[in-house]
Formats: sequence, C-alpha cells, structure tokens
Amino acid sequence: MQESAVPILVVQEGQLAGKRWSLNKREFVVGRGEDCEVVLPDRQVSRRHFRIVRDENGYSVEDLGSKNGTYVNGAAVRGSVQLQDGDEIQVALSVRLLFVGAEATLPLTQEMLRVAQPGLRLNKSQRQVWVNGAALEPPLSLSQYRLLEILWEQKGKIVTREEVIAAVWPESDEAGITEQAIDALVRRLRDRLAEVDRDHEYLVTVRGHGFRLDNRP
Repeated sequence: MQESAVPILVVQEGQLAGKRWSLNKREFVVGRGEDCEVVLPDRQVSRRHFRIVRDENGYSVEDLGSKNGTYVNGAAVRGSVQLQDGDEIQVALSVRLLFVGAEATLPLTQEMLRVAQPGLRLNKSQRQVWVNGAALEPPLSLSQYRLLEILWEQKGKIVTREEVIAAVWPESDEAGITEQAIDALVRRLRDRLAEVDRDHEYLVTVRGHGFRLDNRP
C-alpha cells in the first residue's frame, strides 16, 4: 500500500520535527517505550501513552492512562475520539503530532508536511496557522485570520488597503473603515506572530501602496 493511500502522523516541532509514520496497521501505540510503533523520546511522554485504532468508521485515538494526558485540538481525550484530517494531537502538551487523513489529496498532504519547517504556514481548510512548526495558540481572531489569509494567498505581492477591507470586512461599507482601523489590525496581527517568532517581520507595510507578507524561505 502506498504511503499516500493511508493516513500519516507528522511531528510538528521538537527534535523529531518532520518525522512521519504511515498508519498502515489496525493499531498504533504511541509512547516513550521502545516497544511502541511510534517512539517519542520525551520525559513527559508515558511509556505507552496513547493508541490510534482503525475500524469501520475510520481512525480514533484513545489515551492509555498516561500521566500527562493526550489532547486533540486542545481538548483532553476522554474515552475514544474520532480523528479528522488536519487534527492536531498533543502528547502531554510537549509533543505535537499532525494527523493527515487518507482522504487528503497529495498536494494538500505535501503542504501540511511543511508545517514543521521554519516560517509561517496555513491550513485553510482547518483555519490553522503555524509559525516555525508551532500551532498559533490561542487561534487568531476572524479579522486577523482573514488579513493573514489574503496576504498568504498573494505570496509576497502587495495587497492594497481596499483589498484588505474587502477581505476582512466584506459586510461593511468601505467608507466606514478607517485607515486607523486597518493599521490597528495589522499591528495586532504582527504582535501575535511575534509571540512565536520575534526574529522576523512577517507583515511589511509598503507606504502608499499597502501590505505584503514576507515569509521565511
């Protein structure tokens, strides 16, 4: 069976960032123990921390009585939790794994695998943002995400203030959105990105023209 035909787990950050496993068996145990199918050498990870099980409904995750817990998209796992493409599994809040479902197209899979690389990444279907492999928590506000999304889509090209208004406030009258409101939104988004990466300025103001995204290579 080809790797693209089955779900995969991808480590998003840390010493194993980018490492992936194909979930081509009925059951995968994840933990610190060498007998696990997925070994995570972290002191906060239990010897047998959680398992992923395949059944007729798809794939689900079950915590195995771990000391520090298992979380899916920030929610603690109680019993069995069904997994969806793009879900983030947090192990003891120290290791982040991305679940890429078998239904994901190959281009989407390749894009999602890049979240472990330096720089900013978006998963538009899940409205998730990663900076240097770390998911941005708490998530951006709707207006912040809309601004980042249009800049992301333009891939470094200048986005005018008029285009920002149309993307961020589509229901509003353009005349009612001041330049101060736009500048304040840009400033808040800069601050959120700087919480994770203070060494790079992602949002560039092009005076007299608008804004552009300067992503890390």
